Amino acid sequence: MNFDNKELKDLLESVRFVYGYDFTDYAEASVKRRIDHFMNTRKITALEKLGKMILHDEKLFEEFIQEVSVTVTEMFRDPVFYKSIRENVLKRLATYPFIKIWIAGCATGEEIYSIAILLQEEGLLNRSVIYATDINQKSLQIAKDGVYPVENMKAYTANYQKAHGKKSFSEYYKAKYNSVMFDKSLKQNIVFAAHNLAVDKSFNEFQLIICRNVLIYFNQKLQNKVINLFYESLCPFGFLGLGNKESLLFTDRKKYFEEIDRKEKIFMKK
Repeated sequence: MNFDNKELKDLLESVRFVYGYDFTDYAEASVKRRIDHFMNTRKITALEKLGKMILHDEKLFEEFIQEVSVTVTEMFRDPVFYKSIRENVLKRLATYPFIKIWIAGCATGEEIYSIAILLQEEGLLNRSVIYATDINQKSLQIAKDGVYPVENMKAYTANYQKAHGKKSFSEYYKAKYNSVMFDKSLKQNIVFAAHNLAVDKSFNEFQLIICRNVLIYFNQKLQNKVINLFYESLCPFGFLGLGNKESLLFTDRKKYFEEIDRKEKIFMKK
């Protein structure tokens, strides 16, 4: 579906004005593709019509947010990243009496439980708090529930083993019918909250921030803004983990971070 940049800009500005969600600095191609998909599945033929509909129908707007902000995730995705976190980061975090971790853009929560499992296996979960945030309320609710389709477990188990997991992965969940529920002990130190990386500020000081495969949906200006936010939110010598297609290369803060694992995009604040 063709719509011009002015139409798109007008729609995103009106969404920001009415609902406070700012997608104006999201990567244009990604936003266009997701809006196009949203319109096609609902047989909406014009962007102007979509604008009128979502500005007057909050339920439809919630569906729109779900579509535009959704990210694909899985447990222990890119297992070598988690292996590196275990070996290069958690051993250093063990020296802190209390550990604060922020998982930004946590989507439906698979990454949160992956980190909680690592912390438990390293004996650190009981003195850690994980702040799990996302713009998408529906995704956050799935994350809070910690219930996932049983058919995903085969892939998640393989990832866990490649990440050098120390137990049998099935010890961490109970299967019931077609779903599994992750152990409540993993959730005891997780704080779930809505947070919009485009507009919201820092809310704590952290030893570790993980934000993977989120920045790729932002334009360069917003990427830079978010990296600055993370820099301000990290304690001295705190760690930042990004997705494997993401980088500090074109940001203001590049020289203020030291590479801990170049391939897995793990950095330490100098």
